[in-house]
Amino acid sequence: MTQLSSVEILGAGPAGLYTAILIRRRMPHVRIRVTEQNPEGATFGFGVVFSDEALAFLNGDDPETHDLVTPHMERWKNMTLNLPGGSVTLDGVGFTAIGRLHLIEILKERARALDIDIRFDTQINDVTELTADLIIGADGLNSLVRRSFEDVFKPSIEYFDNHFAWFGATIPFDTLTQTFVQTEFGPMNAHHYRFQPDRSTFIVECDSATYRKAGFEGLSEDESAQRCSAIFADVLKGTKLITNRSMWRQFPRLWCENWVAGKYAILGDAVHTAHFSIGSGTRLAMEDAIALVRALSENDSVESALAAYQRERPPIARKIVDAANTSANWYEGFGQKMRLDPMDFAHDYLMRSGRMTEERLRKIAPKFAADYARQKQQAI
Repeated sequence: MTQLSSVEILGAGPAGLYTAILIRRRMPHVRIRVTEQNPEGATFGFGVVFSDEALAFLNGDDPETHDLVTPHMERWKNMTLNLPGGSVTLDGVGFTAIGRLHLIEILKERARALDIDIRFDTQINDVTELTADLIIGADGLNSLVRRSFEDVFKPSIEYFDNHFAWFGATIPFDTLTQTFVQTEFGPMNAHHYRFQPDRSTFIVECDSATYRKAGFEGLSEDESAQRCSAIFADVLKGTKLITNRSMWRQFPRLWCENWVAGKYAILGDAVHTAHFSIGSGTRLAMEDAIALVRALSENDSVESALAAYQRERPPIARKIVDAANTSANWYEGFGQKMRLDPMDFAHDYLMRSGRMTEERLRKIAPKFAADYARQKQQAI
């Protein structure tokens, strides 16, 4: 067990709160403080999604948190692809989802029940003013901790070409759904799924040419929501999209060569990003927390614990990040793929991350795999 008396954590999102909870469970004597620059109750985005596989890791390492969170999740076993040529159901592609704010509230309540000090609406301008034995940056893409020691963390950041905006919808969808449409501006896509009985996440995506032709760059949030509501009116059943900092962005591809700088460690979006198309950002952040706290509990000093974290966690995270990047690259050309037969499109979609094999597909989605094989056979 690491000889540790105090920990400062920057960021009170899922990554920061979960890290604090795990430290308290493993090392109850340690003083922990979590600092968040935003006011309490302020969060951005709508729902977060977990694959069935992702929930298994949480249950295995922290069944208490798993049991607190899962009753509030929406669940479904299939996935739907809506295409101009028809819809395809992908059986067995199970997911769960929960509102981001709801998840944060559950973790925050548990942290406070464990006597963890959380301060909101507090801006830290110089991390060197924090005097704890260990300082953890769970402070997101614009991490102060990472920016303070960039020469050590050695981040690299690029941006994918596609543009996207994160909206909400006031209707539930039966499954995680991808809706691909051909518009007067060009091809567009929506990723949508319910995260509570009457609310859904609705992410709209398009390539740069479509983004410019549609005039999104010059529109306000509300104007963008109105235009996208009209474009996806059929799947939205005439309802209007809602906004929450729903600005158009290009997804960042961030990776840090080092995750540790002296007594400073970073995790989650502060150290890497994973494209939303595989729904692993929150999962990765929580798994980072598990790896860091496990290292702290299994090593005698902060230095040796952080060395173990640096040695053991990045190679594992890199596999998922690489799969997410490969998936994102698939979306860069989805417009051309929309010309495919719906079943061929669906098969190509399932293979997009490079992690799927035909054998694995037959196990995960046996009905789709059988239908696809039958169609290929008939075409011979």
